Amino acid sequence: MKHVHVCFFWHMHQPYYTDPVAGSASMPWVRLHATKAYYDMAYLLEQFPAVRATFNFTPSLLRQLEEIGNGTVRDLFLEYAQRPAADLTEEDRAFLIRHFFAANWATMVRPSPRYHELLVKRGLDIQGQDLPRLARRFSVQDCLDLQVWHNLAWFGYGAVHRYPRLAALHNKNRGFTEEEKQEVLALQLTTVREVVPLYRQLLERGQIELTTTPFFHPILPLIIDTDVTRRARPDLPLPVRFHAPDDAEAQLRRAVEFHSRTFGRAPAGLWPSEGSVCPELLPILQRTGFSWLATDEGILARSLEMSGLPWNRQTALYQPYRAGAAGQELTLLFRDREISDAFGFVYHKTTPESAAEDVLRRLRGIIETTAQEQIVIAIVLDGENPWEHYHDGGERFLSLLYSALTARELDRPDNLAVHPSTIVEAIAAAPPAQHLSDLHSGSWINADFKIWIGHQEDNHGWNLLGHTRARLIETAPSLPPDRVNAAWDELYAAEGSDWFWWYGDDFETDFKQEFDRLFRTHLRNVWGHMGLPVPEQLNQPICALAAAPEIDRVTQPRALLSPTLDGGVTDFFEWRGAGIIDTQPPLGAMWKADSVFTSVQFGWNQDWLFLRFDVSQASEARQPNLRTEIALQSLRGHFRITFSLNPAEPLQFLLSQATGPETWQEIGPYRSIARHSIVELALPHKDLHLEPGQEVKMWIVVLERNLEVARYPYQKPAVLTVPGPEFDAAMWRV
Repeated sequence: MKHVHVCFFWHMHQPYYTDPVAGSASMPWVRLHATKAYYDMAYLLEQFPAVRATFNFTPSLLRQLEEIGNGTVRDLFLEYAQRPAADLTEEDRAFLIRHFFAANWATMVRPSPRYHELLVKRGLDIQGQDLPRLARRFSVQDCLDLQVWHNLAWFGYGAVHRYPRLAALHNKNRGFTEEEKQEVLALQLTTVREVVPLYRQLLERGQIELTTTPFFHPILPLIIDTDVTRRARPDLPLPVRFHAPDDAEAQLRRAVEFHSRTFGRAPAGLWPSEGSVCPELLPILQRTGFSWLATDEGILARSLEMSGLPWNRQTALYQPYRAGAAGQELTLLFRDREISDAFGFVYHKTTPESAAEDVLRRLRGIIETTAQEQIVIAIVLDGENPWEHYHDGGERFLSLLYSALTARELDRPDNLAVHPSTIVEAIAAAPPAQHLSDLHSGSWINADFKIWIGHQEDNHGWNLLGHTRARLIETAPSLPPDRVNAAWDELYAAEGSDWFWWYGDDFETDFKQEFDRLFRTHLRNVWGHMGLPVPEQLNQPICALAAAPEIDRVTQPRALLSPTLDGGVTDFFEWRGAGIIDTQPPLGAMWKADSVFTSVQFGWNQDWLFLRFDVSQASEARQPNLRTEIALQSLRGHFRITFSLNPAEPLQFLLSQATGPETWQEIGPYRSIARHSIVELALPHKDLHLEPGQEVKMWIVVLERNLEVARYPYQKPAVLTVPGPEFDAAMWRV
């Protein structure tokens, strides 16, 4: 009798959007996907108890579900949604109209008349548009309806079935109240909190298997050794070699620990990030307790080719294999790429009935043409992103498919039984009979690693990662354990694959700059935990900025200054004509001002550089732990000015000069600083080796307990020009 095991393996993943130092997340995808795909997939499986499946949850996703559920992390998008529509500022409205249509327009915006009406009112393409002008088109009620629909549209069928109030609000369509908005947000939080318990219940009743991925979803072969790239792509230029097998093992051990704590048992299986494997990974997996892993059929084809064996897809694919040294073998399962990719990229373009029938047709074809008595068909794909493209979130398609398997439509009473199985069940029923003597190094995409390495931007990111890691290894023995642990946690987060996915020219997204910022934020936090100055390279975007909106606003001085350094505004004219660094984020930006300085001004006379800082009253309680660093860089040297905002400390600033990439020599303390309602300071040109006409780059950083919390300007340094004798005359002519 022929037994066929159909193994659905759904991969749930989000990168770590949280900045632990700031205690905030700049992107909403964990929260929004929780109310749609994560909840839907468990809810639907509950309706078909005879169907078994395997789900993979990345620990970086599980941690964020936990953070959102218990409220330990602020969510930028949620904060904008919570604000009363009548109280929204121009900046708030600009953010809403820029970002609150972030959904699949065809399946999640157009089906809701009011949401679609608001999209048309805004316009489909706002690149280069005047956001304040667009925002003024929106009434208070428009903004309130947009706040509601941005969150309501992301509820999938599972939550809508379970909470009828959501359907009632869908039907209301427009004219929402603040109370109804709070209902939506409250149900959203409830749904987020129910995700993990739902899957745990399915696990405990034996309907699903739960597996994991390396904690922050790194490409493990590249963490083990970036030179592994050359096995599949010897043509690619590579960064300075990154070789950290200990990190690969740490990412796996932490994943097992977190998964075990979350679900009450350790995972047996692994979906290595992006299906990425190499031979060096196998002994690490064996040491960390895994018994099986899954990857793509392209890896199997290349592995057989390496062993001198022919690739016959029909006879080779639908069975598990053993790999690894004797006594340390693991079981490998390879995904059917054609069926798996059809779920993700094809079936949403047709009817649910046609899609379900096509899956059954493909399965029948495999069954009829595969000779062995035990057949294992692995359907492995992203379990969250495809459903945005299905008009009903995939509910009818999956329901029809699960119904057919429940009804045993593919069975033949005398000689065929088709089982929707977990992978561990399939392996137990059909243990591997063949051993792979060679394992190809690659991922599920083209059986190589080109997506994450080889482009100039990718390689720059790897070099920054490697430099930071090397310094952490040097510094860790001198640090307290809590700071060492925090630094490593941030470094591991920076090893995640998603940052490198968006570097280079392989893929595009409106949020590319934000992914770049998050990667560098994690690395900057490592330096902060080490108590070391952040390298300037980490403050400069890796992504090309050609198409980026203007987000750094610096107004140059228009007059020479002669302020009285008394820490107060002596008269209206003393800072008139000063240069200004805008401390507020641009309209629609996905980062927030930290409310330390409400204004930063600067200026010159022929001998002195002057700086003024207007300190926010909102930061008063934090000021004892705040320190300001001003970086000044010219051809003549790199200088740093440091002063504390702690009122209890002596009023002075320290000037230092860089003597190496990360070493500084103190020049001395200065007392040309005053503080009352504002902070004012002055520094002579000669001590900075400045000459008329010289350009100086300036950056201002605020640190709280040695961790960066604010930066002005945010994206790139302000460029200043030392005035010469003709400065006043030039300004007068203008």
